[in-house]
Amino acid sequence: MNPTRRQFLGQLGALSALPFIPDLDVEAPKDLFFQISLAQWSLHRALAKKETTTLDFPTRARRDFGITAVEYVDQFVKNEPAYLKELLKRSQNEGVVNHLIMIDTAGSLVDADAAKRADSINRHYAWAEAATFLGCKTIRVNLQNKDAVDEVRKRAIDSMGELADRIKPLGLNVVAENHGGYSSDGSWMASVAKGVSKSNCGLLPDFGNFCQSHDWGSTEKACERPYDRYKGVAEMLPYTKGGVSAKSYGFDAKGIETKIDYGRMLKLVKAAGFTGYIGVEFEGEGMAEGEGIRRTKALLEAEGKKLS
Repeated sequence: MNPTRRQFLGQLGALSALPFIPDLDVEAPKDLFFQISLAQWSLHRALAKKETTTLDFPTRARRDFGITAVEYVDQFVKNEPAYLKELLKRSQNEGVVNHLIMIDTAGSLVDADAAKRADSINRHYAWAEAATFLGCKTIRVNLQNKDAVDEVRKRAIDSMGELADRIKPLGLNVVAENHGGYSSDGSWMASVAKGVSKSNCGLLPDFGNFCQSHDWGSTEKACERPYDRYKGVAEMLPYTKGGVSAKSYGFDAKGIETKIDYGRMLKLVKAAGFTGYIGVEFEGEGMAEGEGIRRTKALLEAEGKKLS
């Protein structure tokens, strides 16, 4: 049973005095125009194999990778008071910021059935309460659907708008990520954000998810209907609120991402005036997840320093 908002806020107050125990051996770069976070999906294989856990995620982010902000994925988090209390305690003890929760398991906000859309909004709201408890500022949602493009846009605008209104008292943003189908079209996503036009609703551009024919937009392998990733990111950036996702798949001997020009991407990000979190999200199958995370972070730092 999901905890209520009152339970969340009450427990949050009780936990506000938890100690901050920094790891003094780790220092984040101070000469970047953006901040770096770690997306939990970067460790999805290890999590699936139970080689690590969500409760260990804040500690690993800071101590293994030198990253002090994290992005959770709902399928790896238990929306239960005792569990969330422990997760908050561990993140606070490490001095790690809980930045956002990515929601993939709360139904479709753009389903053709109005009752199912309403149910999905309610289920997303339950995760918004969890996000508030953890101190997150944002929840990330999906808008995939294969129905008529204009109808899906209308549903997306309606659902995103209603959800934004409901979570505004919680102090949260709701953002949609390019993640397959129409959502992997940057101009379509921009039209949704423009249609909603609410201060706490926006987009989260992902460097990699611009395959319109892939269920989740992945461009790691061949794509039948690709969308220009640089054009798409540029179209989404004016509506960005919850951050940017630095997807990565693989690296050459010099540490350069083999599918995405990070220098070009970061120039777009800086030109848009963005100064928030860019999330490391390694998804490649060709190397260990930890190595992929380190290489993605190193590339972000190297290219970011050139622009700072």
